[in-house]
Amino acid sequence: MDVLVIGVGIFLALAFNFVNGLNDAANSIATIIATRALTPLKAVGLAAVFNLIGPLVFTTAIAATIGKGIVNPDFLTTHMLLAGMFGAVLWVFITSMLGIPVSSSHALIGGLLGAGIAGAGFGAILWPATDLVRNVIIYVIAGGTIATLLYAGVSHYRGDEWKPRAPLAFIMGITITIPALIILGLLHISGILAVVLFIVISPMLGMLAAFLLGMLTMRLGRDRNPTRLNAAFRPLQIAAGSFQAIGHGANDAQNAMGVITAILVAGGVLSEFVVPLWVILASCFAISMGTLLGGWRVIDKMANKITKIRPYQGFSASAAGGSVLSLMTSLGVPVSTTHAMSGAIMGAGATRGYTSAVKWGIVREIVAAWILTIPATAVVAWLVYIFYEFLFL
Repeated sequence: MDVLVIGVGIFLALAFNFVNGLNDAANSIATIIATRALTPLKAVGLAAVFNLIGPLVFTTAIAATIGKGIVNPDFLTTHMLLAGMFGAVLWVFITSMLGIPVSSSHALIGGLLGAGIAGAGFGAILWPATDLVRNVIIYVIAGGTIATLLYAGVSHYRGDEWKPRAPLAFIMGITITIPALIILGLLHISGILAVVLFIVISPMLGMLAAFLLGMLTMRLGRDRNPTRLNAAFRPLQIAAGSFQAIGHGANDAQNAMGVITAILVAGGVLSEFVVPLWVILASCFAISMGTLLGGWRVIDKMANKITKIRPYQGFSASAAGGSVLSLMTSLGVPVSTTHAMSGAIMGAGATRGYTSAVKWGIVREIVAAWILTIPATAVVAWLVYIFYEFLFL
């Protein structure tokens, strides 16, 4: 029975990475398709190859966060992992069919939370320490307040109205403050707290980076012939999309790695949490196959519905999104590639006008799906575990 459960768990984990690639294919190639830098099939193939390379370039720190940073390993069982994986796979598959770009990482985390609570209670979840939460709240308030005051001061000096955009300035302050403190080693966060924080931070970080890079690119190319400039940016856009695909594969492929390794530890196959090479290769292959098939409805929404993308904007969005993913992966923070890239596309679009160039109604639909992902998959995984326990345990 244990061998069968382990086998089913590994299958579900690889199936999760497959639907991950199916949904998140849009992240790497949406802008490339939107500007016709490559045909859709070539773009999907490019993303699949670089998704495969990504996890081999970075460490497996995110796999460790997924496998032993959400539910206490002492309570984690193969049955919980099965229920958690089922909830995550179901959510990502349904949203892919509906053309909704969601976070596969957050779906998995929600599934693990729901199954962990159903199987061992709230005490099995690795909740953050009270002192750490208090410090993070202080940093968030301080960073947001300082940014808002600076923005108000600059706006007053220029004679502009600052109050309508004060909330955005506050969020941008948080976006810069938290990652900066983590990089400087002044703030150490992981697990659930990191996931919750970066639900907000990763899209805003992608938006800010893409906006600044896009404005810089516009300034440097303002005296160039537009046709020649677009032609020059197409190969740069392909390179940036490849870089973003590496970051996507490095961050998201580790989800299955973490779960499979946790299953092997819980099942007694491994004595410690060390990701085997075959797990890395299998997880990379699964996410690449999902990307190769492509989630075309998601691609269409990312490429065409959020904003109209020009080559320089596509380059800015992919380069910014890839940089955010690479930075967070190196820090071992499992962020959403969907969030980072959606934010980057919004930021690139905003270079042509904050209110007019971006279709904020579509953005609100996407954000609503982001908010629902963790609680929805947690509830599904909780129900699956209860039903599974009634039948087999």
